[in-house]
Amino acid sequence: MLRVEPSRAPDFGHGARGRESIAWPASSFHLYGVAIDEPFVINLADAPAIGAPRGATFIRLEPDGVTWPDTGVNVQVMEPGEPNGRYHSEPVQEDFLVLYGECIAIVNDEERALHQWDFLHCPAGSEHIFVGAGDGPCAVLMIGSRRQDACHYAVNEKAAKYDASVSNETDSSAEAYADWRAEGADAQVTNPWSFR
Repeated sequence: MLRVEPSRAPDFGHGARGRESIAWPASSFHLYGVAIDEPFVINLADAPAIGAPRGATFIRLEPDGVTWPDTGVNVQVMEPGEPNGRYHSEPVQEDFLVLYGECIAIVNDEERALHQWDFLHCPAGSEHIFVGAGDGPCAVLMIGSRRQDACHYAVNEKAAKYDASVSNETDSSAEAYADWRAEGADAQVTNPWSFR
């Protein structure tokens, strides 16, 4: 594990929040063009956040330029009525834990209300999407296997109520999100957890 002093820590606009040092991965650095993957610690409030005109705020836990090969892990924060993406399925297992607030999970065409500390397991092939609910933001820890890089976007009436369904089935993310991307590119935003 690499310990980095705040003055040398990667600057995502959030700072080290007053801690003496933060642990930052050696994987955020490259050796001969190859990312080095090593253990690290980062506080969720210090992680970079990316937002778009529609959809959830995406809190990245992987350093810039690094994609973990086996497992994807992130936190997505949704406001009431805001989807985290488009209704889809993947050929790999995914698991979700509601960290804060309330949301609706549409899973295999069934709406389920989820609250803080509810855990949802989606076996490979499960169609799903999340939509913020309640009176405030909802944060969901999302973990998924990266053994296969594929996604199928299905048409779903329940998801369409929240603008979370495609109009036509597709296996292309570019097609699934074309109308969202037309409204503007993702931009770094203030991490909603930095104020908690």
